[in-house]
Amino acid sequence: MNAVLYAGPTLARARALRPQLDLTSIDVMPPIARGDLPKLVRARPPGTLIVVDGRFHQVLAVGHIELRDAIAAGWSVWGLSSLGAIRAHELRDHGMRGFGRVFDLYTAPGDFRDDEVTLLHEPEPPYRELSEPLVHLRLALHALASDATITLERAGALVAELEHMYFGDRTLAWMRAQLAEHHDAFLAHLDASRIKALDLIDFLGRRPWLDGSAATPR
Repeated sequence: MNAVLYAGPTLARARALRPQLDLTSIDVMPPIARGDLPKLVRARPPGTLIVVDGRFHQVLAVGHIELRDAIAAGWSVWGLSSLGAIRAHELRDHGMRGFGRVFDLYTAPGDFRDDEVTLLHEPEPPYRELSEPLVHLRLALHALASDATITLERAGALVAELEHMYFGDRTLAWMRAQLAEHHDAFLAHLDASRIKALDLIDFLGRRPWLDGSAATPR
């Protein structure tokens, strides 16, 4: 199977959570950028394209027309976790398939913003994370409030402050300064809240691109 996965920090986090992650028969490529797909489509016969992470700040992000051209050329195109989930939502009526909880958040009613999934990371492997996505921090704070470690009002105030911050400033160091004695409890919730990586782990475990019944986007 000709399967190509574009991923960086999300895959690194998935490997940290699941060291035995199965990447058999999958070509792993760096985070996708504008211009990568036309070269791939010209060089390979159609197969499965899995978009997870993408570059967008230093260079142009992968374009909608590039993804539609890949679909028209016969590629099965999936998106999840990060930029992939955003593009899958935007192109859900044009043949791109979405997967996972992050994709579901984009398709649900409401205003789930693009910067919920963005983060700063090192430009080269292993793509070490330098900040934490807002979606992870939001879920961990809600979990902290659910077990009454902090009040729901305090969690909401922190989320509101995070929403107005530059995404690169949403760091664990900032969270530590805000939560003080509750930081260890917050960290205990964080891995279960890292749904970008958990979606990728689930996707690679299920391998829905091999199942002909998965032809309809979820």
